Amino acid sequence: MIMPRGQQLLLPARPLFIWSSLIAALAANMLLNMGWLGRAAWRPDILALALLFWTVHQPLKVGTGAAFFLGLVMDVHQGALLGQHALAYTALSYLAIAIHRRLLWFSMVSQAAQVLPLFIIAHGLAILVRWLAGDGAAGWPVVLAPALEAMLWPAVSVLLLLPQRQAPDPDANRPL
Repeated sequence: MIMPRGQQLLLPARPLFIWSSLIAALAANMLLNMGWLGRAAWRPDILALALLFWTVHQPLKVGTGAAFFLGLVMDVHQGALLGQHALAYTALSYLAIAIHRRLLWFSMVSQAAQVLPLFIIAHGLAILVRWLAGDGAAGWPVVLAPALEAMLWPAVSVLLLLPQRQAPDPDANRPL
């Protein structure tokens, strides 16, 4: 594949870093659920954001199976309907795999605009499952979560790509 002009050549992602960042995102979600925000409808889903990032950048290492497992863990933690987050994360992962080649050609702002519908679909699925299970209608603050996740996309991308941007053996005479 030909790289876009001006894009830096990245080191391969280490599986330990990928999985530790996903576990850290899971822990952040769990801590946010227990904090003073509780289960606020407008709160961004950090795990969905990290899962989407790694599914886009490393689809062979993080895919729908990992999304399903992490979704079940979130369901158990929140005491939600079993499979609610699993379905949302699996659909998010599937859609990310479908667009991952095209998405990487765009700038961070354009990528954020293109992942916004994916977050909307994932949240919509979770709301639909809750509604079909007999939960009441979600209020208007639920529309803020996908927008906040899309706005966090550039920051998360820069943060999670930092280890791959470093030279393996820094040298003053080598351009990489």
